[in-house]
Amino acid sequence: MTDSDTQPIVDTAWLADHLTAPDVIIFDVSWYLPTAGRNGHQEYLKEHIPGAQFLDINEICDDTSDLPHMLPSTVKFASFMKKHGVGDGVHVVCYDAEGIFAAARVWWMLRVMGHRDVSVLNGGMKKWKADGYEVTDDIPAQRPRNHFTPCLQNVLVAGLDDMKSLSEKAQNGGGQIVDARPYERFCGKVAEPRPGLQLGHIPGSKNIPYSSVLNEDGTMKSKEELIEIFKKCGIDPNKNVTTTCGSGVSAAVLALALAVIGNETVPVYDGSWAEWGDPDRGLPVATGG
Repeated sequence: MTDSDTQPIVDTAWLADHLTAPDVIIFDVSWYLPTAGRNGHQEYLKEHIPGAQFLDINEICDDTSDLPHMLPSTVKFASFMKKHGVGDGVHVVCYDAEGIFAAARVWWMLRVMGHRDVSVLNGGMKKWKADGYEVTDDIPAQRPRNHFTPCLQNVLVAGLDDMKSLSEKAQNGGGQIVDARPYERFCGKVAEPRPGLQLGHIPGSKNIPYSSVLNEDGTMKSKEELIEIFKKCGIDPNKNVTTTCGSGVSAAVLALALAVIGNETVPVYDGSWAEWGDPDRGLPVATGG
């Protein structure tokens, strides 16, 4: 593909035009918080975009970690991608059921592993259906195996030690951390979906709920609107920004929004609040807005 290689987002009309292109692979990556009572794979079996394969972030993860859906090893990730036909010259399009959520996480994962030819479907299945395109329950045939060579991009990943250092800098005006969780969770006013975690946020971080960068139809807001949202929060979107959330999913939505603005090297804190908020770690926690 040449007309959208570097575009982080493609619209439904673009995907409809490229639906049967041999060098385009579609993944339905629908996933929900533990409290949602929904199952992405079951919904995929009922209906999905024609040709889409399913990817579960809880399976393509580091199963040796006690944290949810952490990045897998390069070997495990490459094995999955090879099996599903992803390789050099293949444009991957990710979508989820609600608009833009888990699709951003998989977009980020692929970029971390060195595959830059990846986009998120703007508005996901929700927009696809609203625009009148067909869905199916047919499971696509197995794609031919491909050659996928991972090349880990550490610049796109933040770990616990990185966040400790960045938190100190952010408290002194020298770093930028943005938390994508809803405001009430960021402030520590409501319980986390995962039991046992502390309430609040990483000291020095600021809050931009991921829903605020999306329109009501699940699509991403315009570049101009996104810039205003970040600047209003006191974040310069053109400088170094690290995103965090509950478990590294909605943080990727903010990373995607920043890529739309033009900042394509945004690290996501993989462990996010599931790691930082663990009371056994004894890390400092801030509350309030």
